Amino acid sequence: MNEVVGRDDLLLLTLDTLRHDVAVELAAAGRIPNLARHLPGGAWEERHAPGSFTYASHQAMFAGFLPTPARPGPHPRLFAARFAGSETTAGRTYVFDTPDLVSGLAAAGYRTVCIGGVGFFNKQGALGDVLPGMFQESHWEPAFGVASPTSFEAQVARAEQVVAALPAEQRLFLFLNASALHQPNWFHLPGATAGAGDTRATHAAALEYIDRHIGRLLTAMSSRRRCFAIVCSDHGTTYGDDGYTGHRLAHEAVWTVPYAHFFLEPSA
Repeated sequence: MNEVVGRDDLLLLTLDTLRHDVAVELAAAGRIPNLARHLPGGAWEERHAPGSFTYASHQAMFAGFLPTPARPGPHPRLFAARFAGSETTAGRTYVFDTPDLVSGLAAAGYRTVCIGGVGFFNKQGALGDVLPGMFQESHWEPAFGVASPTSFEAQVARAEQVVAALPAEQRLFLFLNASALHQPNWFHLPGATAGAGDTRATHAAALEYIDRHIGRLLTAMSSRRRCFAIVCSDHGTTYGDDGYTGHRLAHEAVWTVPYAHFFLEPSA
């Protein structure tokens, strides 16, 4: 990462609430071809989330604690704050001297941009301003939120505008929190109704919706130079699993998440 930072643009895309099992099933069945073509070996890596809901997980990720590989460690991290005694900081880790990765990348000359999705990024109250407030530039509008059936399209369009407006020499760290998978997601499955509510099937349909539009985002992020992309879930969610519904709880479906990182080669 010490070679990547300062050379490449960076993308962190969190697919908010995406379950690992659903992500794996769709990739294996060929239902998310645009994402799968970038996944190493065409498959997601199984990892453990650093938090059981959006706010906690993103606070950890922005401190350098991305989802942890779901196997015995320790596992050297891509990014880490300088911290005496850290057992997951290695020679290949990019170490920053600020309280969070976002300001660390800004100090390294990156333009840091947040395109929010779920309520913790809506800037409509003090709590909703904490995470986007870490960035030099942040965007949120109702069209990006959980209630919008076209949220990801709108977010991608804003990302395209952000990229197009940057000077060619300016490095970019773009963070996008995709809200489409979060409840309510019933409207992504043809024939589903609000009365029937969200299900594992509507969750899967929301991931297919994201896949239909993700190519535009990846093209934009590789339009200027090579981009290092991290795509992962911040936590999963339950749909009646063992009697549980939702997240912010300790269930395997919440703690187990899909993860991938890969390079996007310049498209121009």
